[in-house]
Amino acid sequence: MSEPGRVALKAARPAPEGDLAAIREAVAGILEQVRRRGDAAVREFTRRWDGVDRPSPVVDAREKEEAWRRVDPGAVRDLEFAAERIREFARLQLASLSPLEKEILPGVHLGHRLLPLGSAAVYVPGGRYPLPSTALMGIIPARVAGVPRVVACSPPDAGGGINPYTLVAMQLAGADEVYCMGGAQAVAALAFGTESVRPVDIIVGPGNRYVTEAKRQVAGTVRIDFPAGPSEVLVVADHTADPALVAADLLAQCEHDPQARATLVTTSRSLAEEVLREVNHQLAGLPADHVAREAWEANGEVYLVPDLEAAVDLANERAPEHLEVHVADWEGLLPAFKNYGSLFLGSLAAEVFGDYVAGPNHILPTGGAARFSGGLWVGTFLKVCTHQWLTPEGARLLAPVASRLATLEGLAAHARAASLRG
Repeated sequence: MSEPGRVALKAARPAPEGDLAAIREAVAGILEQVRRRGDAAVREFTRRWDGVDRPSPVVDAREKEEAWRRVDPGAVRDLEFAAERIREFARLQLASLSPLEKEILPGVHLGHRLLPLGSAAVYVPGGRYPLPSTALMGIIPARVAGVPRVVACSPPDAGGGINPYTLVAMQLAGADEVYCMGGAQAVAALAFGTESVRPVDIIVGPGNRYVTEAKRQVAGTVRIDFPAGPSEVLVVADHTADPALVAADLLAQCEHDPQARATLVTTSRSLAEEVLREVNHQLAGLPADHVAREAWEANGEVYLVPDLEAAVDLANERAPEHLEVHVADWEGLLPAFKNYGSLFLGSLAAEVFGDYVAGPNHILPTGGAARFSGGLWVGTFLKVCTHQWLTPEGARLLAPVASRLATLEGLAAHARAASLRG
């Protein structure tokens, strides 16, 4: 980055372009196969890519009960604690919304209702790490919103089923149906339906490039939350920041996957240099092939800027998924931040708390999408639907104007429909 006043003390390597066209084509083929062949195609793709041959993607009562026997009770208590924080925050969000009914002219009554979607699906990634926290983050807001049918899916692990902690979390959160399937074929099954899977109205949750592309391609058939790419954190810091905490938060984000991006933007050269040393020190305690090391070496960034205004500008330009603010007067700086998925204010507000237990959602926009989208929340699962009703007086007020405007546009039947009510 060569903007005036910005000095890159560590820059990310150029990102490989990748064969996006090939991914788009492959995903389109998978979607079409599942649309035409249903469960048979889901089974075929699961066998091909996950190495698991399941006759049906449905997770039955026996598998659910077995998961409870395999998990540690202490972990269940932690999941319950996290679930209640997420549930309470979603309830507070819902309480901040309200239906509307207003007479804006004599006899002209307008309003809206908040209606939950009829069904929702939560995709919970498997792969490198089990993510029971994502099950809680996706399912609970849908339940609080009042969605009558909430389903969840996740790819099979090496044992041929959903990771037991993820499966228990799905049950704790209140999923009505659970499916063991992943990848683009899972998105297709949820969007179009199969013999075993009824289609849904919305699909939410993160996933790999194939899942993300599949969500893009089915958007319009169903609602999606947003495309979610590799995870990101950007830390704005001044000279008062603790370099050990900053380094720990950068590496925590890098740990997600090799494409994760972690960026420090600071006004203090000494802090930047200390953070670089501290990152190396903390990396030394990790295995040589640890994911965090790979991601930091490829995608880690440290920028020195002349002042906090420049730091804010860079943060708003990047629109990161997670934005941490480690500065003395973060309250004074708060109004200037406009683009972020979720904001963490002060050195004690670790992004990892947001990942698990604080309450706000961790399913967030990436890749600059925070310029135009917020994260998953209870409102994701609601429709704001308007209505109107008129008295004879109200109809007489509106009809002449509506008729004239319809005539202006050349729509004679519109004009007549208005005039008959005037």
